[in-house]
Amino acid sequence: MADFTAKDVQALRQSTGAGMMDAKKALVENDGDPEAAAQWLREKGMAKSASRSDRENSEGIVVARVAGDIAAIVELKCETDFVAKSDQFGELAENILVSVLAHGEDAVSESAIDLENMKITLKENIDLGQVIRYEASPGSVLDAYVHQQNGRGVNAVLVEVSNGDPKTAHDVALHIASSRPKYLTRDDVPAEVVAAERETLETISRNEGKPEQAIPKIVDGRMDGFFRDAALLEQKFVKDEKVAISELLADSTVSRFVQVEIGS
Repeated sequence: MADFTAKDVQALRQSTGAGMMDAKKALVENDGDPEAAAQWLREKGMAKSASRSDRENSEGIVVARVAGDIAAIVELKCETDFVAKSDQFGELAENILVSVLAHGEDAVSESAIDLENMKITLKENIDLGQVIRYEASPGSVLDAYVHQQNGRGVNAVLVEVSNGDPKTAHDVALHIASSRPKYLTRDDVPAEVVAAERETLETISRNEGKPEQAIPKIVDGRMDGFFRDAALLEQKFVKDEKVAISELLADSTVSRFVQVEIGS
């Protein structure tokens, strides 16, 4: 059998507008080659739902849960708030989450037919967004936090904390949901992002009329503010700003985290 994953099927669907089963068949017929599969779909006239797939699907639902030493997030996207809040839509997201928790990220393929049927029935651009699964390392604690809005999950976080406890992991997850750090530490911020931000801050400082000789020091101070926004371990705890996240963690460490927010 051709070597490809559910993510490959999803990517082919997004690029061609073809249905889930058609995209899967195209990859099978072309030994997993995405370019050949896309051409095959065009030749067979199966890339036919592109007009719907091109429509913006910035609404949806995000579900997340910890089950033993496994945690997962599933994002299901649609076009309207009305569909996002429907029981049918939420049940599909929940079913996909259960499959991912039990069998891994590739288990999303088990829901391919249900996803296609819902897309046809509701006449919306319904598709999977991000699907993430964590398996806890020895000595680690997992937590999943979901912020609800109008009866649906819109902002979800997974976090893994080493040498920690469930309360600390939950506090960190809640903080991430509120403060939206993109990186764990300032050293994790890509060099090109840091350079671009420093250049911007230099320009702002000059436009404010700051003395040229003072600009490097001013920019250094403003970069500290940038890192406090961008990096989790630079932030103050959202529930008590007298406590830094690094202090909250004490001897624990955040191994990894991910945040999935509808519409972002």
